[in-house]
Amino acid sequence: MAAPSKWTVEWYTTAKGEKPLKTFLEGLKDDEANFADALALLELLEAKGNALRPPRSESLGGGLFELRAHPRPVRIFYIFRPGRRIIVLDGMVKKKDRIPADVLKRVRGYQRDVESRPGR
Repeated sequence: MAAPSKWTVEWYTTAKGEKPLKTFLEGLKDDEANFADALALLELLEAKGNALRPPRSESLGGGLFELRAHPRPVRIFYIFRPGRRIIVLDGMVKKKDRIPADVLKRVRGYQRDVESRPGR
């Protein structure tokens, strides 16, 4: 039996053409350790997809997931779509135990946007 193919990781793009996760990563370039962790997380997500488990991946409920770099505070938010596709929505450097409400609200809005688009 052939091994399943890798997952396809796609960037969420707003109606204005912005890519929130790309903007987040660009902001990390001066922080080499967190930037490297974020890139490693994306590679891991592409390779493992829905086989990722805690502590690397946590469900936030409603189909939204959080990728985690341990012990560093980098977080990347993503959702699964049909056809072995993963849409990466946004990221943050976590400074507290909980995800700030405004960040969670924004990311869930991105999720709703993706899910409302035909063929997405």
